[in-house]
Amino acid sequence: MQKTFLTRTSSYFYNLPQGLIAQYPKDKRSESLLLKLERTTGKISHHKFWEIIDFLKPGDVLVLNKTKVIPARLFGTKPTGAKVEVFLLNQITDKIWECLVKPGKRLRIGTEINFSENFKGKVIDYADEGGRIVQFEWQGDFWNVLEDFGKMPLPPYIKREAIEKDKETYQTIYAENRGSVAAPTAGLHFTRELMQKIRGKGVEILEVILHIGLGTFRPVKTDKIQDHKMHSEHCQISKETAEKINKAKNEGRRIIAVGTTTTRTLESFAENSRLEYGSHWTDIFIYPGKKNQIIDGLITNFHMPESTLLMLVSAFAGYENIIKAYQIAVAKKYRFFSYGDAMLIL
Repeated sequence: MQKTFLTRTSSYFYNLPQGLIAQYPKDKRSESLLLKLERTTGKISHHKFWEIIDFLKPGDVLVLNKTKVIPARLFGTKPTGAKVEVFLLNQITDKIWECLVKPGKRLRIGTEINFSENFKGKVIDYADEGGRIVQFEWQGDFWNVLEDFGKMPLPPYIKREAIEKDKETYQTIYAENRGSVAAPTAGLHFTRELMQKIRGKGVEILEVILHIGLGTFRPVKTDKIQDHKMHSEHCQISKETAEKINKAKNEGRRIIAVGTTTTRTLESFAENSRLEYGSHWTDIFIYPGKKNQIIDGLITNFHMPESTLLMLVSAFAGYENIIKAYQIAVAKKYRFFSYGDAMLIL
């Protein structure tokens, strides 16, 4: 396979019927389908997600992203009664956030926004790419107020309004650290019961944090993927987690990442196939030709055509393996994207 072919964005296109894009989650998380792909042989097999325990070994290290999705979409009104939408992006201080706003042209500096009688915002500055800096005022605990008035930020390919149930289903069971505006969706398939069984098998479970931004849905618009400007996201790994992963690698045990965000976090802290620790912003872009230094396995969902996430899994599993697997998944009517089915790559 020519390297120039692998760096063309159009090489990562595949035909996906709209009806295969999951609009709701399965009633039971672990009842999702699981496509298992072996990297070395290209062998593919089909399972239910709860069967993943059969493919994990004692001593394996399963690494999760424990970020928590915030109900980032707020709907309010200007003093004139005009309706506006405010989408929280990054928290700057306790009261000040970088936000996206609609309609942007009408939200000038000084504009006041009412979300409720005791929850208000004021535009205090402009931000990049049409955003706004908004200062909020409220009574009580901010996160409780946000839970009451915010809606979950479902991806643009889910063609419905968020419902209250999404606050539970669009969140992993181990979500802990608030900060994401999209879920680490590979983790949505785990139940507490399944996690308990995995621990009982002797699998070590470790956690990292990467707060997912809207850039995860940003399409690649350049002909050559190297020309794509990757979004930056904040991530962190504790000293204890880094040391445990390095110890496992020294002992020849497998490191299995749950999701592309976990993979990007681990690889962004990798130095000569060892893991550093700390916190930083990463814009790491993994595509064929880039070597993974840390992971030996990957649990992931099915990703959008021509997306950076599809390029990442192609880098890990091999381009031809992934294209074949996606064609089979379409033929077998797997459910795609955030609320869809899963893939295990070993």
